[in-house]
Amino acid sequence: MGRLNKLKSPTPDGEVPTQIKNPELVREKRRQIIDSTVKLFIEHGYHKTTTRMIAKAANFSIGSLYEYVSSKEDLLYLVCKTIHEEVRDAVEKALSNTDKGKERLARVIRQYFYVCDRMGDHILLMYQVTQFLPEKWKVRVLVNELNITDIFIDALSSMSGKTPFPELDDKLLNLVGHNISVLGQMWAFRRWHMQRNFSIEEYIKLQTNFILGLIF
Repeated sequence: MGRLNKLKSPTPDGEVPTQIKNPELVREKRRQIIDSTVKLFIEHGYHKTTTRMIAKAANFSIGSLYEYVSSKEDLLYLVCKTIHEEVRDAVEKALSNTDKGKERLARVIRQYFYVCDRMGDHILLMYQVTQFLPEKWKVRVLVNELNITDIFIDALSSMSGKTPFPELDDKLLNLVGHNISVLGQMWAFRRWHMQRNFSIEEYIKLQTNFILGLIF
């Protein structure tokens, strides 16, 4: 990884450097690398997965790979960033609808749980290997994790007190926000068991009813 210290340019992430100037190209190619890396880390383990394996799986040369990422640790951090971006986009899409009250919150929960279903491997990996990250990345991963919860707290705040939605105090906003975040991730952690008993639609319905019961 010694050659990676050549990376100087700022990136769309503002943190992981790259030699590529086009932000959209960086985002597209990094997603390609990230998705391939997740599969390898899960199949072979973090330590046994080499950058050469990652490059081959993502259809990159080693040299091209180094233009977009600087280390396996950076990739783990980018996995976390990608999850946060997917959740943010899904919630924003849900909030753009004209639904109100229970229906509006239910739509937010549904879209988030779909992200957790679609990115289950990414979420599982993030929690399994965060311990291997350098301290600076560990801190940022934890910040991003709280940022995901804040997405739900902000969404709830935007609904609070607007008929027919009840007024929520800060404690309840925080509790419900964390509940949504954790219950979505539980589908990723416990898929091996949950999928024996529930479809994702059944899981969403039951957990949505539970969350709504905390408010209404």
